[in-house]
Amino acid sequence: MTKVSVIVPVYNTEKYLKQCLDSLISQTLEDIQIVIINDGSTDSSASIIQQYHDKYPEKIVAVTKENGGQGTARNLGLKYCTGEYIGFMDSDDYARSDMYEKLYNAAKQNNADYAACAYTEFYTENEQTKIISEYKVAPPCKETKRLYFDAEVAPWLHLYKREIIIDNGAHFPEGVIHEDTAFYTNLIPYIKTIAQVEEPLVMHRKHKGSTVGTMTYEKAAQIFPVIDDINGWYECNGFNKEYGEEKDYFCVRILLCSSVERIARVKGRADRKKLIVETLKYIKQNYPDYRKNKYLTKGLKNLYIKTATKFSVKLMCGYCRMKGKRRQSYL
Repeated sequence: MTKVSVIVPVYNTEKYLKQCLDSLISQTLEDIQIVIINDGSTDSSASIIQQYHDKYPEKIVAVTKENGGQGTARNLGLKYCTGEYIGFMDSDDYARSDMYEKLYNAAKQNNADYAACAYTEFYTENEQTKIISEYKVAPPCKETKRLYFDAEVAPWLHLYKREIIIDNGAHFPEGVIHEDTAFYTNLIPYIKTIAQVEEPLVMHRKHKGSTVGTMTYEKAAQIFPVIDDINGWYECNGFNKEYGEEKDYFCVRILLCSSVERIARVKGRADRKKLIVETLKYIKQNYPDYRKNKYLTKGLKNLYIKTATKFSVKLMCGYCRMKGKRRQSYL
């Protein structure tokens, strides 16, 4: 068993892939396994993967499959992991050289089921790196339930103890984007001990070809089956009694906040309007009493969530569109 396995799903990222793989190969944590899943790439990604596999066969497992999306690639990758802890890296991002050593050591020192770090968001212009912002890890927490609040669901920020994923059959929903939201949320009830590294250890790239960079009606609407997956997981595993109120708050907040930010990036006005109506309808059907949730008591964001109407959500969507246009263009 290796100390850490890192799953890297790859789809047509030839422009960035070498930087990603170099950052993993050069990790100061030497006992690392890199599981690369080529998700049916049609560019030169397959050739690049083969070059790295041939050069570093002791570290790299390379698998090719038909294109099916990040969820299918990550799920397949889990079958090849031998690590005591499992992490993920997107193939257009890259890691600081000490990322996995620091996360692994923090996890081991705390006997943690889960470890998280901060990250830096950037884009490239004329071959120069431009920093957008540095994002801190979520506020320190020792209680599992705190993971539902101020969450960063992206799997490339986290290490998970192998058994809480494999032994419990955790997986990413397939055929949709936003799949990392379900994976993160569904694992929370199994996490008993948490470790955090405050430093930004991941460089997260924003570019035109990224999954979230090109938002359409169809992509934005895929949040609904993802939330269905979460609700079904909690129901089937009997988690609603202990974690139901936290899970409901988390899901409604996703639908009325980060999901509305994604809706704001959809080009067609009619599509945005339709998505807002569908979001409110979904909440009414699945969380009819959410306004009574005990966590909706303080703060402007919670006030917006608690009093959400078609008009206020439309205003939020408009605000997000203006905010996006004011930011320096990198997409």
